[in-house]
Amino acid sequence: MLSIYQLKPKFQAILRPYANFLYKANITANQVTLTACFGSILIALVVGALVTYQWIFFLVPIWMFIRMALNAIDGILAKEYNQQTNLGAYLNEICDVVSDSALLFIFTTIDVVNNDLVILVILLSLLTEYSGVLGIMVGVSRRYDGPMGKSDRAFAFGAISLAIATYLLPLNWINILLSIISILLIYTIINRIRKGILDAQKS
Repeated sequence: MLSIYQLKPKFQAILRPYANFLYKANITANQVTLTACFGSILIALVVGALVTYQWIFFLVPIWMFIRMALNAIDGILAKEYNQQTNLGAYLNEICDVVSDSALLFIFTTIDVVNNDLVILVILLSLLTEYSGVLGIMVGVSRRYDGPMGKSDRAFAFGAISLAIATYLLPLNWINILLSIISILLIYTIINRIRKGILDAQKS
């Protein structure tokens, strides 16, 4: 199943010089991970507080791109600069779901958006990442299968936010898009479980 995650190696290749710079500056992978998390919470608070100014949603796609870059850089620092730690493994997974939840929660501040749908997307996003981590518990690698993994969600909600900021997206269409994303998340969960079981049977 196609996923933006498949572009990660090329993205990391572009970012490798920046990772090297941070390494020389004694910045660790865990510090980058925490920066991405706290940055997501800050952006969520700012956009949520100024939601009446629709243009403020420009911050979301900009931050989504920065966050994806930071996530790629922390992976480079951890794997290529021998910074992998047990704490880092915990931080990586926990900070991702906290960041996702904070950024998605922004949409509850839009009056016409169904809050139940936003909460459903948040819960399904959590289950998507949990089903990915469970691959390790059955003796295989962590699953990153799509079609609505972390990178895909970042792209989708970045695009929606950009469309909101530019007034190209009627706000009452957001509920339809959230419903479609929910269906894709459910499929992603099933896909990750199925692929994890198949890999476990092969090993």
